[in-house]
Amino acid sequence: MRKAILVAAVATLTMAGTAGAQQQPTPQPSPSPAAPAAPKAQSAVPSIQSVNVVDITELPKDAQTQVNQIVAQRGDAGLQTLRKSIDATPKVKSALEAKGMSSAQVIAASMQPNGALTLITKKAS
Repeated sequence: MRKAILVAAVATLTMAGTAGAQQQPTPQPSPSPAAPAAPKAQSAVPSIQSVNVVDITELPKDAQTQVNQIVAQRGDAGLQTLRKSIDATPKVKSALEAKGMSSAQVIAASMQPNGALTLITKKAS
């Protein structure tokens, strides 16, 4: 089971250029005429069917490097948005709490088309 989760997480991170960007509760306000298209994009995101929590140290070294690159590209603002989204989603928040963790330890997330949400965590150093 753990090996399957790791394989899924690595595959997700390999295919997803910006992990966590899919898991935003509301679209960002935009003054551009394209703003009405944002809700349609949100409806394409599958609902959460399962939540997998994986510590970054459990991933292969190349996957860890990919996660760290994604985190660096996203920046602090993106990380805060991700964490607020997690805290606002009871199913996700309770999955983290069941593992003795909180959104403060999540550094990346990825949603699969089948509704499997993978959260990559990092223990405080």
